[in-house]
Amino acid sequence: MSALKRFFKDTIIYGIAAVLPRVINFLLVKVHTDALPTNNYAENTNFYIWIALFAVLLTFGMETAFFRFYNAEKKKDSIVSTAFISVLTSAIIFLIIAFIFSDFFIKLFDFTTNPLQFKLFVGILAIDTIAVIPFAYLRASNRPLKYTAIKLINVGVIVLINLLFLKFIPSFVEQGKNLPKILNETYNSTPLVNFIFIANSVGSAISLVLLLPYVLKFKWSFNNVLFKKMVAYSWPIAIAGIAYVINENLDKILIGKMIDKNAMGIYSACYKLAIFMNLYIMAFRLGAEPFFFNHSGEKTAKATYAKILNYFIIVGALVFVGIVIFIDLLKRPFINEAYWDAIIIVPIVLLANLFLGIYHNLAIWYKLTDKTRFAMYFSILGAIITILVNIIFIPIFGFIASAWATLIAYATMMLVSYFIGKKYYPVPYNLKKSGSYLAASIIIAFISFNYFRENYVISVGLVLAFAFLIYFNEKKEILALIKK
Repeated sequence: MSALKRFFKDTIIYGIAAVLPRVINFLLVKVHTDALPTNNYAENTNFYIWIALFAVLLTFGMETAFFRFYNAEKKKDSIVSTAFISVLTSAIIFLIIAFIFSDFFIKLFDFTTNPLQFKLFVGILAIDTIAVIPFAYLRASNRPLKYTAIKLINVGVIVLINLLFLKFIPSFVEQGKNLPKILNETYNSTPLVNFIFIANSVGSAISLVLLLPYVLKFKWSFNNVLFKKMVAYSWPIAIAGIAYVINENLDKILIGKMIDKNAMGIYSACYKLAIFMNLYIMAFRLGAEPFFFNHSGEKTAKATYAKILNYFIIVGALVFVGIVIFIDLLKRPFINEAYWDAIIIVPIVLLANLFLGIYHNLAIWYKLTDKTRFAMYFSILGAIITILVNIIFIPIFGFIASAWATLIAYATMMLVSYFIGKKYYPVPYNLKKSGSYLAASIIIAFISFNYFRENYVISVGLVLAFAFLIYFNEKKEILALIKK
């Protein structure tokens, strides 16, 4: 099987593992908002913002470092066990600190009215941290089906518990039906919002149990020299991850403080429609990261990377245009009409995320040359732009300034990474071709959203013309790829 064909196959399989859980989680928002009052739903948002931040801290970029060293290290036992022991130690230290300073953290995370949340928070983080390397091992060793199967089991457990305690049991109680004693006692003694976190913790625990056999078969040894190399490689990535969390969440916090909670709510709700672009990027990254490292030693590696970026932009441009055109259809089943005032941010946020996806493609240069400090520099630059644009322009333009802040930040990161990457690891990207696709998608999206909103005859016609142009230009490559 050709390298590109294997890449696309793995990306599709990983896409199922990435897309389906996110889609189901997105659909569960309706279940959550039906069952919970707004203040409880705010607790849910707060909980997962802290989860995102601490997940970066506890894994300290070790997943990416694992991919970087997995193929270079002849003794696979050494790389797997060293990486696993390092994140396991991180999880144990976190558990000890969380236990000793529990009162401090409960106040910091605003869990004082619901202390059980803190225990669930710590449990989820510890389990997910330990699971990082086993999941990475499945990806690095080209086992996408096993990876996907475990992810889907995790999702199934989460959905089942959510539906049971937030939909079915409340309905049964309301109808006066009898429930098993254990279910009845659990339901009545637990705040409803906690069932979201309980579902997550149970799903994560089951996943870890299923993953451990793949790691425990290796000889347990800790290579201190290798660990130092991996940490030297990974810590800038961890800093970059923290900056990314800031980029993704600071705007919502600032809108709530600088405008009001209502503006924050409608902005956050409409921002969720960017999930469709995020899912595409996530599916791509799951397949791309191990692929890039596995094929870095081949003579045609750079040419392959250039082709992959071109294909990424093609599909991303079509996704971008498609969502913008059908945005008024997509908003109805997922977002309450009271939130539609912020729908104008969606095209801006979608384009911002497409730029972020391109940036992740370009990032191969600093990962392969072990210059991961640049990931830190770029992400900090993005975070500074996010902070400044939001603080300066939210009072003037309102929440739309936050969408533009995200776009400007990711566009800047993309451009700076490209130009600096040319110096250290030049890849023959076809900027004229890829750039024309990107420019065409922006023009079509702008025209459709501003002049032919809900005029699907004209808008779909524009997309079909765009797709035909792409096929005409890429026909040889597409047919050659299919035949391989």
